[in-house]
Amino acid sequence: MECQRNISEFFLMGLSSKQNIQVFCFIFFSFCYLAILCGNLLILISVRCSSLFNQPMYYFLSHLSSMDICYTSCVTPKLIGDLLLRRKTISYENCMLQIFAMHFFGMIEILILTVMAFDRYVAICRPLHYLVIMSRTRCHVLIWASWVGGAAHSFSQVFMLICLPFCDMIEIDHYYCDIFPLLKIACTDTYITGVLVVANSGVVALVIFVVLFGSYVVILFTLRNHSAVGRRKALSTCGSHITVVVLFFGPSIFAYLRPPTTFPEDKIFALFYTIIAPMFNPLIYTLRNTEMKNAMKMVWCQKPLSGEKHN
Repeated sequence: MECQRNISEFFLMGLSSKQNIQVFCFIFFSFCYLAILCGNLLILISVRCSSLFNQPMYYFLSHLSSMDICYTSCVTPKLIGDLLLRRKTISYENCMLQIFAMHFFGMIEILILTVMAFDRYVAICRPLHYLVIMSRTRCHVLIWASWVGGAAHSFSQVFMLICLPFCDMIEIDHYYCDIFPLLKIACTDTYITGVLVVANSGVVALVIFVVLFGSYVVILFTLRNHSAVGRRKALSTCGSHITVVVLFFGPSIFAYLRPPTTFPEDKIFALFYTIIAPMFNPLIYTLRNTEMKNAMKMVWCQKPLSGEKHN
């Protein structure tokens, strides 16, 4: 296929054209981005600087926090900056880079969530084999596999877009470069490309979500044979994972598992998986997690863990 690049930049229509709404969004999303950075860095540093890093679940959690930071940083800083500008533009190169980065880090995050579900499945359903199955070497391999999966997904997405010709109307009805809004302004038949995008994004997200849901059903079924204390601890951990999965996958499936077109609600749903979910993840994973709270106290407050004796 011969590439027909005929433009140098796109215009982003943003969230709203009303000045008062833009000011409110600037303040609100600035707070959200600061909360995302602080919350995920808090988890990342607390896990890395404590003994929790040796446990597979928290090892994966630290990687999930780093992906949250990278993923939301692909979109949120530019969104905040554009809210102060009347003319919101993005170069063709940066648009393609933004699409690549979002799908790269987004797919890595999805695969890490899958790995975390597998970790909980092994811990609860096969506890005697847990240390053998979830060895540190295997944890490294699973993380590297997530990165490879993210690269394969994002390269295929961008490859389908870089050769598209675009019409004179180069306004993207979104606050960042997304695939369906780009297909809408392309000057060629994009039906096949749209179907491939749905298969590569929407179907993949749905299949992984079904696998995750099924794994948690098996876990909850297995918990019937555990003690009351074990059930409470497992339900607390799994409840956090399920909440994060629903927050991230729900809007993502709506955005990509549908005919390749755009809707006015797309921007609202995109806010959930680009900003809201990364902001709530640290709170969800620490609110009812005693081990994380103790690790934070030890790292940040230099206080001994409860039960530790003073000499």
